[in-house]
Amino acid sequence: MKKMILVGRSECGKTTLRQALKGKKIQYEKTQYINHFDVVIDTPGEYAETNTLARALALYSYEADVVALLINATEPYSLYPPNVAPVVNRPVIGIVTQIDHPMANTEQAIEWLRLTGADPIFPVSSYTGEGIWKILEYLKEPGDVLPWENAEAAEKPRQILSTKFEVPDFGQKDFQFI
Repeated sequence: MKKMILVGRSECGKTTLRQALKGKKIQYEKTQYINHFDVVIDTPGEYAETNTLARALALYSYEADVVALLINATEPYSLYPPNVAPVVNRPVIGIVTQIDHPMANTEQAIEWLRLTGADPIFPVSSYTGEGIWKILEYLKEPGDVLPWENAEAAEKPRQILSTKFEVPDFGQKDFQFI
């Protein structure tokens, strides 16, 4: 498989996505440093949020075949500037996480990733498995054995051992924080 580095702000779902791609149980783990897991490089969100640490992401991107910019579908703004993808000499893909959240605005997140130059863009839910197969198919190289045999198996809901946040029920789906 192509090696992929996950870049995004804290709590956007990088580590949870890594667990879902590997077929592991979903449990909260705070990424403290840049971790190499077979074909996924998981990075702390603070690296993308801090100017001086962002330089380390640029260096680690050379160890990957693909750079994945992640944005959570509930984000009120984009961390990424327009046209940032051409700065990287690797293919840059976009991944919109948490598309199953009741307050998700997936279309807005996709548009923000389009503005960066990321292509293709994958909307996913690490909890339900939706979109996981498409990422695996994109990363697959000839001769690779995937954790699942087909899309149906890959996109089954995951076992969730813990969640960071409980989503409050406000009684209306269009509720937004201001």
